Amino acid sequence: MNSIRGRLLLWQISALLLTGFLASVITYLLAWDAFNRIRDYGLEQIAYSVVRHGIEYENEEEVRNDHGQFVSQIWAADGSLFFSSLSDVGPPRQEPGLHILTWENTEWRVYTLKEGGLTIQVATTSANRARRFATIAPWLLLPMGVLVVVLGLLIRAAVTRALAPLEQVRGEIGRRGVQSLHALDSRSLPDEVAPLVETLNDLLVRLDQALVSQRRFIADAAHELRTPLTAVKLQAQIARRTDNEVEREAALTQLVNGVDRAAHLVDQLLGMARLEPAARQAVFAPLALDALVKRTVADVSTLAEARDIDLGVGECAALALTGQAESLRMMLGNLLDNAVRYTPGGGRVDVELREQAGMAWLSVSDSGPGIPAAERERVFGRFQRLAGAEIPGSGLGLAIVKQVVDLHGGKITLDDAPGGGLRVEVRLPL
Repeated sequence: MNSIRGRLLLWQISALLLTGFLASVITYLLAWDAFNRIRDYGLEQIAYSVVRHGIEYENEEEVRNDHGQFVSQIWAADGSLFFSSLSDVGPPRQEPGLHILTWENTEWRVYTLKEGGLTIQVATTSANRARRFATIAPWLLLPMGVLVVVLGLLIRAAVTRALAPLEQVRGEIGRRGVQSLHALDSRSLPDEVAPLVETLNDLLVRLDQALVSQRRFIADAAHELRTPLTAVKLQAQIARRTDNEVEREAALTQLVNGVDRAAHLVDQLLGMARLEPAARQAVFAPLALDALVKRTVADVSTLAEARDIDLGVGECAALALTGQAESLRMMLGNLLDNAVRYTPGGGRVDVELREQAGMAWLSVSDSGPGIPAAERERVFGRFQRLAGAEIPGSGLGLAIVKQVVDLHGGKITLDDAPGGGLRVEVRLPL
């Protein structure tokens, strides 16, 4: 059973039935004991009545009726039995007091009294007494049965009423849509349900923010893709219409550049999509960070040579950390790509890796134009590029770098390079 209502009813009704059963057994035992005490006292009173008044029967029918209820016997002082309500004598004479004995395979309850030289004994069978008690026992247990039924119905109603707020919350959530992710009202909810609703409200807020961010990202991506695709289309049309070989070659060159830009943007978008919290699988593993740095620098060295830029690795400590190799490679690749793109020909880009205060400090310094201090926070946003920048790019490089750093619990700062330009420092916990 996977229902809260069903479980509550099962446990509460079971507890009620068990309690009712135990109470019925105790009530039955106490009533049976009290019934026996009263009946035993009745035997004693009959014995004293015989002493005072004797036994007189008007006819044999009355004798037979007494036989169905109790047996009376009287012995003389010499021990001879001179009266018995049974024709076959009856239970043997006992010492004064109450006794329980077996006679002729039947259990008897006997009270014996000695008075005035006579021994009076009054007895009844336990089976006869049990039959009489059985006629009143159902009436003793009836209130308990009624109580169990009434409490069961009340428990069912109470559980249904107590779980009504959950049904209310379920209905409210069911009526929510993508366009109506506003918070649920938790003011009138029970203390046990209110924290759940508040947590759901936090989730709705984050979901709404994620959807807004996703819509903005898609709109920005579409806008950014439109420019290179429009340029590609325009250059293709020029190349098709012109008869001048020089113009055709220039158009084809621009066409290739436009395709490269669009492909670069698509790669950046895919990389950023893989870093989204909903899409990424944070599988961390030990890796050699210094080897990753050297390998990435080697990959970018071809682009640096083509632009006549001195790309090199300075201090490179042998450091190992637990992280995602692919995302770290993407982070370092974007840093180097930005540095090479914005550094003019004949400039230099330096990469360093060292350990400090239990952190891996990775720095990339270039001799490019740098970034004004007032703009350094803004460039971490998606599709954010400096006004007036003529270097082709997507505006996603530093946004991807920031996501990777956050994923690894690190920190990134932008500063001026010692010889002019930009210095990017990334600190990652080892």
